[in-house]
Formats: sequence, C-alpha cells, structure tokens
Amino acid sequence: MLKRFGGLLLAAPLMLASVSALAQEERSYTEGTVLEISAIKIKPGGFDAYMAWLQKTWKTANEEYKKAGLIVDYGVYATNARNPSEPDLYLTVVYKNWAALDNLQDKTDPIDKKIYGSTAQANQGFVDREKIREVLGVQHIQELKLK
Repeated sequence: MLKRFGGLLLAAPLMLASVSALAQEERSYTEGTVLEISAIKIKPGGFDAYMAWLQKTWKTANEEYKKAGLIVDYGVYATNARNPSEPDLYLTVVYKNWAALDNLQDKTDPIDKKIYGSTAQANQGFVDREKIREVLGVQHIQELKLK
C-alpha cells in the first residue's frame, strides 16, 4: 500500500512548490468592474415612449441601486443599427465586481417593489414595454486594467 502512495507523497511537495510559484507570479493586469450590457431594439414609433420610461422609471431604480451601494453606475447609449436585427440602444449597468451579482435579486427586490409595484404589476410593465422595444440580449463583461 505504501508503495502505491509513495510516488504521490514524493510528488506532493513539487505540486505545492509550483502552486506557490504561480501565486507569486505577478499578473500584468488587475480585475476591474463588471459591465452588464443590454442590447435593445426599439420598435417603429416607440423611441420617445421608451426613452420617457427610461428617464422616469429605469433611472429612478438605478439611482436607488446606487444609493444602496448595489451598482457603481449606469448609462444609455444610442447606436445606428446597420440592419433590422441590430440594437438601437445599449443600456449599461456597472457593478464593482462579479461578487456584486451574488444574491443581487434579494437585495434589489425591496427597491423594485417600491418602483415597479407587485410582481404582477412588474410583469405587466414588462409586457407593456415589449410593445415598444425588444431585448435582443444581455451580456456581462469585465474590465481588465493593465498595470
């Protein structure tokens, strides 16, 4: 039995030494903020109505999230869609790091209830917004800051 584990016992210090060397190696970057990007396609005639909703409701929610320390920042960016399947707007939300997304809904629920109402009301609002816009997708990316 000792023979079978003898090789492993000899290899263990070598493995620990290589892990230690990796831990001491300096990276050429540090991890930065995490950006959530929502690609939005506005339906014909819906731009002003959607922008009004963003200004009134979406902005209010994000300001509350900022006050609560849940997000770092947010933004709205217009783009020129090159074809019908591309977005007209990008909505961004900036988080401090990946850990900020852990149990995020538990932390945003009290704020959301104040702004969007009950779950049924929030769901109806989502259905209503689908009449003027379509969410093409949501992506998360992380900034890597070069040293």
